Formats: sequence, structure tokens, C-alpha cells
Amino acid sequence: MAKPLVLIADELSPSTLTALGPDIDVRHCAGADRRALLAAVAEADALLVRSATRVDAEVIGAARRLRVVARAGVGLDNIDVPAATKAGVLVVNAPLSNVVSAAELACGLLLSTARTIPQADFSLKSGEWDRGRYVGVELADKTLGVIGLGRIGTLVAQRMSAFGMRILAHDPYATEERAVRAGARLVPLDDLLRQSDFVTVHLPRTPETVGFVGERELALVKPSVRIVNAARGGIVDEEALAAALKDGRVAGAGLDVFAVEPCTASPLFGLDNVVVTPHLGASTHEAQEKAGTAVAHSVRRALAGELVPDAVNAPGGPVAEEVHPYLALADDLGRVFTELAGRRRPVRLEVEVRGEVTRRDVTVLEACALTGVLTRLAAAPPSPVNASEVARELGVSVRFSTSSESTGHRNALAIRGLLADGTSLAVAGALSGRKLTHKLVEVGEHETDLDLTGRMLFLWYTDAPGAIGTAGRLLGAAGVNIAGMEVARAAGRAMAAMSVDSDVPESVVHALGAALDASSVRFVRLEP
Repeated sequence: MAKPLVLIADELSPSTLTALGPDIDVRHCAGADRRALLAAVAEADALLVRSATRVDAEVIGAARRLRVVARAGVGLDNIDVPAATKAGVLVVNAPLSNVVSAAELACGLLLSTARTIPQADFSLKSGEWDRGRYVGVELADKTLGVIGLGRIGTLVAQRMSAFGMRILAHDPYATEERAVRAGARLVPLDDLLRQSDFVTVHLPRTPETVGFVGERELALVKPSVRIVNAARGGIVDEEALAAALKDGRVAGAGLDVFAVEPCTASPLFGLDNVVVTPHLGASTHEAQEKAGTAVAHSVRRALAGELVPDAVNAPGGPVAEEVHPYLALADDLGRVFTELAGRRRPVRLEVEVRGEVTRRDVTVLEACALTGVLTRLAAAPPSPVNASEVARELGVSVRFSTSSESTGHRNALAIRGLLADGTSLAVAGALSGRKLTHKLVEVGEHETDLDLTGRMLFLWYTDAPGAIGTAGRLLGAAGVNIAGMEVARAAGRAMAAMSVDSDVPESVVHALGAALDASSVRFVRLEP
């Protein structure tokens, strides 16, 4: 069996290769070379990048086998997540890898703008000793305005509090509890801008945040304010900032990010009261090690067929620990449903989750169940990322429901569907025991209690003495051993569900149907 191919398009740390392991075929290409990237990605199962490689719809379309795109860092500006989602490609990043490094750089820019450290360094190395020219300001007893109180903004607030600064914060999504942990007081944006001596920005770049600090906002600040942006380029309007700096309406600025990168020319670069760095927020040995290792582990999970719980485009977002064991159960139930339906395609599906697990977000279980149902129906195998879209394209309407009440089992998952011939079909499953064994607990109108294994046989037949004996004899003659069995009866008909140790030949399936006057015999193989 060929090893999965992982293409690395940007320079990553050696620990990334170590974390990928020896059972991965690793190849490299220069992601900035468009032609080379499009050629190399065609056979890749996974693509690893940093910020230099642009992964757009063209790249995703050229990748015939691509299952996962991994960004060894936090931002996703260079990845077309909607295009990846439509193609069923998982997108993962390392959201916690550089938070400390980015926060420390922002703090460094705050200090540099306050004390003109880079300018004084350049002056002295140029042969000047000009102490009077580089008079700065203290941070103690000053007010710092933090725009965006996420992970990085919180770390900056906590660190600058140690300098004796008062911390104001603006973030419509932050709670009072988060603000207290950061040592900050939440205020409206305009109040923050009017009161702050220093302002630091920590927002993601979205259509709503581009130009978030622009001409209107800069008209509100003190002329002594110093503004830092180490988050994403374009959040602070660079043209408006340059004009305010030239006019003396802003005292200084520190920027690590720019609207267009690489950026080697800007009206800001000629100003003595500006400190700039070339997007160094994640450029520490520690951050690169953490990012590379984190995404390597995510890639391994994705290539193993697992849903990466914290994938960017995973349905419902990060998967809670309590929900994770049900992912494979949902997929297995979906596959059983499709096998039992045979040639009868579903036109309507309902996925229902019942029990205590619904206290968590279980949206992802709908996607996993659909993936299992649609695996044999779609032209290309779907993934949980695009299963809902594939269902719509196939004309299958889907309803998802949850209930905290569950009878008979602590938690259960059911798939019910209306098939194209007007008949209905339902299967349900649960996890059992300390080993969380997959159990099949419902087939159609029948309750069962059978291990959901890799090979299963289902028979619907006339309820008559000796029927099971006949089935056992035919299976035994074919060398098929029955590992477990459940029989349910209703109105002269019966259903037998069996777990078996080996494949049931098609000839035996036909023989069982004839011998038992069976309305349906289905062999289901879940193992690859």
C-alpha cells in the first residue's frame, strides 16, 4: 500500500518532519512558484504551508487527491477556506502555537515606540551620540487600549499590567469574566480611543475589520498616542495613519503587519516616529516548533480518516471530548443505512442525537452520519466537511434534531430516511461499556442489541421453525462463522442481524434468500 503523500510548500521546522513520521511520503516544493506548486499538488494527499503560499481555488482544483490543507500558524488569509470546504478538504491550523510570541512582539513594539529604541540604535551605530533627540515616555501610570481581547490581546494586557499600565479593552464578544482575567475594563471603542495613551490592535482580518482604525477613529485619539498593530495588515488604515503621524495627530506607531505583503515601500517607512518589522509575530523558534508539530499531528489524524476535532471548517467547530467517540459510530450507522437501502436511494433523511451528550455541540455528528450515508452514492467520496453540500446536490433533504431524553440508552444516535420507492428505513446505535463498544440498537421497527462490527448480515424472512438453522447451515457450508446474532419478530415476519467473521459470498446471499423466503438479505461490510 502506497504511503500518503504530504507536500510541504514553505520552510517548516525539522520537528514537523519528525512528527509526520516515517510512514508518510514527504515532498517539498517552492510554494511561491505557482507553476511548480500546481504541478506538485496534483498527487498530494495533504498540503502544509505557512504564510508565503497562496492556497486558492485553483490550487485546490488541481489537487486530485487532496484531503487536508494545514497552515503552520494562526492566520488563514492565504487559504480559500470556502473552496476547500466545497471540495471536502479539511483545513487545519495551529491556533495556539504563536500566541505567546505574537503577544511578546506587540509588547516589544509598545516599548520601542515609547523609547524610540530602534531609531537610537541606528543613530549610535551611524556614529552619532545624540541623547537629547531620543527622549521617550514611561509606560507606568499610562492607559493602554487593547482592541480585541482574544488570546493574544489578553496576554498583552496581562503583561503590560506588570508595567503599571491601566488597561481598557474593546471587544463586543468578550465577557466581563475574560476582562477581569486580563486585568482590563471593557469600554466602547470611542471611549477607548479618547482615553488611551497607547493602543494595540488584536483582531482577525475580516471584511468587517479591514480599516477598523481609520480616519474617523484617528480623529478621536490624543496627539500623544502611540498605536501598535501586530495582528493583521489593513486593520489599521496605513494611509490614514501616515497622514496622522505627519500632522502630529498621532505621536508614534509600531507595525509588524501590512495590508499588502511583502511590503518594502510605504509612506510609513520614511517617518522617524514609526517602528516597523516584517511580519515577525510568529518568528520565534518556539512558535515555529509548536506550529509545525501541531499541524503535523492534525495531518496524520486526517490522513488516517479521522475528523480533526479543531479543524477550521469542521461542522460545528471544535469537537468536545465527550462527543468525539460518537464520530465513528455516526459514520458506521450511515454506511449501514446505505447498505440496507440497497438500490433505493434516500430522498429525505433525519439524523437524531439523544441523551446527555446533547449538552455539548453535536452538529458534527450530522455531518459524520451523512458522510457514511453518501459514501457510495456520491460521484466522489464526501467528507464531514462537505457532506451537507453533497446531500443538497443529490437532492436529499436533511433534518437534524437533538433531545436530552433517551430511553434505553444513556446516549443514542439514529438515522431515519424516506427512500425513493416510498418505503422507510431507520437504524440507531449507541456506545456500550468502558470500551465504548459500537452497538446496533435499532433496525427498522426492531430493537436490537448487537455489536456493530466490520461485517454484518441482515435477513428479513418468514418467521418459521428451522429458519435460523437453515441460515446457519448455509453459512457454515460457506465457511462463514457467526460471531453474534439478534432475532426480532413481528406479525409473522422476522429479522435476524448477525455479525460474521468473514465476507458472505454473493451466491450464499442468494441461497439464503431462496431458502428462507426472505424479502431481503443484505451483507454489510464496514471494514476497508
